Amino acid sequence: MSVEKDVKKVVESHGARLYDTEVTNEDGHTVYRVYIVKDGGVDLDLCADISRDLSPMLDVYPPVSGQYYMEVSSPGVERTLKKPEHFKHSIGEKVYLKLSSGDRVKGELIGFENGEVVLKTEHGEERYPLDTIRKARTYFEW
Repeated sequence: MSVEKDVKKVVESHGARLYDTEVTNEDGHTVYRVYIVKDGGVDLDLCADISRDLSPMLDVYPPVSGQYYMEVSSPGVERTLKKPEHFKHSIGEKVYLKLSSGDRVKGELIGFENGEVVLKTEHGEERYPLDTIRKARTYFEW
């Protein structure tokens, strides 16, 4: 049984989309985070409803061993891009890439095609294969 598939079903039953999950350690506590997105935005009530529905399932099929805390939230305005669908859903936003070569690139995400991230930068249209990107995230200019 895939916990992430079941988490996705619960999230989608609330009209939202599962963005990502992560397990992290904060102040000596294990935290299982469920990031969700929804057209029109994510509010506290939606996070609470999804958390309430996930809790019994995760009691039976825990996502990690041992004690953990679960959090359900939006990935935020500035969020990490890992999966192809992250890039596809972020078209039109400003992104920052850290490449395996050590170079850093900023630009507007204008596409994701054939495993390549397509950016509009100050130098024009540039393409970066996903496997050459070490880190990617959206950013917001205040």
